[in-house]
Amino acid sequence: MNKPPLTLYLAAPRGFCAGVDRAIKIVELAIEKWGAPVYVRHEIVHNKFVVDGLRDKGAIFVEELDECPPDRPVIFSAHGVPKSVPQAAQAREMVYVDATCPLVSKVHIEAQRHADAGLQMIMIGHEGHPETVGTMGQLPNGEVLLVETVEDVRKVTPRDPVKLAYVTQTTLSVDDTADIVAALNDRFPAIIGPHKEDICYATTNRQEAVKAMAPKCDAMLVVGAPNSSNSKRLVEVGARAGCSYAQLVQRATDIDWRALSGIKTMGITAGASAPEVLINEVIDAFRDHYDVTTEIVETAIENVEFKVPRILRETD
Repeated sequence: MNKPPLTLYLAAPRGFCAGVDRAIKIVELAIEKWGAPVYVRHEIVHNKFVVDGLRDKGAIFVEELDECPPDRPVIFSAHGVPKSVPQAAQAREMVYVDATCPLVSKVHIEAQRHADAGLQMIMIGHEGHPETVGTMGQLPNGEVLLVETVEDVRKVTPRDPVKLAYVTQTTLSVDDTADIVAALNDRFPAIIGPHKEDICYATTNRQEAVKAMAPKCDAMLVVGAPNSSNSKRLVEVGARAGCSYAQLVQRATDIDWRALSGIKTMGITAGASAPEVLINEVIDAFRDHYDVTTEIVETAIENVEFKVPRILRETD
């Protein structure tokens, strides 16, 4: 039986970023160094396949530090943690490794620097997301005000409108954030922004690739987890850039083949915490259903690499 032809556009870059790669290596090296089990506070990255794989190797995932015994190492996730978490680990004399992405740590340092200068912070981010919780937890309660939308900017009530700075979550939509920043600058002309863009290179690059790919596609799939902020933003960016059907899938088994009936062109990308094995699984599924021709849509080349903490590079 002849398969219908399909042009499969593959976004580049896609999938793992340097911060995610480093965080996973940290867990693997910690298990190698100290043996199993090693505890991890929160999902190390937002991807079930990755988390399950590390669990099989000896990682135990918990939500809070008090679920960890004091005599086993604990790792803090790539999203970052409030200052109170390492302080509590130190008080319990625990061995801990911070896997916070260096680009998230940059935002933490920035927030502290502005606070030290007497400025109240406004954070653009998603309420309850671990990165937002971690960044807001760098400063005392009330020192960071959260806004998610332009409407929130109209309602926010800072202590002093001329002593303000803002930071952003690293995984937001570039375009949506630009609108919120414009609203902040309009309402608070004295507000100070980041020295360098807070939205990370990987988030920006993946969104740019989707913008270039989306107009060519009848449909688009983003491989990623439903609790992954950057993956969900890719779906939104694809729909906004002209692809009428843009959906998030965790695995090839999630593909809705009936909804894709009659398509001629398909776009595939992946969030920064989705491994290439899952992307290949989706591509193989399309090869099972279609006579596939692949084309790469490349908008940037990434060669960023972050070192793991010194404690994991030292020998006992």
